[in-house]
Amino acid sequence: MPFTPFHFGPGALVHSAAPKHISFLAFCGANVLVDVEPLYYMITGGYPIHRFFHTYVGATVAGLIFVLLFALVRRFGMPLLTLLRLGNLSLRAVALGAFAGTYSHVLLDSLMHADMRPFAPFSDATPLLGAISLRALHGFCVIAGAVGLGIIFVRRSRPERPSRARAP
Repeated sequence: MPFTPFHFGPGALVHSAAPKHISFLAFCGANVLVDVEPLYYMITGGYPIHRFFHTYVGATVAGLIFVLLFALVRRFGMPLLTLLRLGNLSLRAVALGAFAGTYSHVLLDSLMHADMRPFAPFSDATPLLGAISLRALHGFCVIAGAVGLGIIFVRRSRPERPSRARAP
């Protein structure tokens, strides 16, 4: 993707399917973390710009880093999380969001960037490169985001139903 926000569309859709189990914030944060790498190489003029964190091995490491940082902030910076209204995020939801974010990032970028080697260090193959057009890929990301945000909006606008106690 030319810009990280395109990646957020599929994240909104994934989050809308399981909002209590997959953190959209972690999905987005992990995507940004992965894209720090090409930003660095774009600024310094290095090529290729998609390197370690744009592999599935690197995505795993980036996901672990993100979850570890969250766990540290949760342990030592709980007032910050409470202030930001993030104190109720579970470590599991953050982990699922972060790994969904990093792995989908590699998948989506491997469809369009020729300098990607998603299976490195095991293979230099790029089997998905060009599998769909850029227009279709960007359209999918935008539509996924619109559908995901629509589902989230509808869920949040419905009044909560009182929970029913089960009869013995």
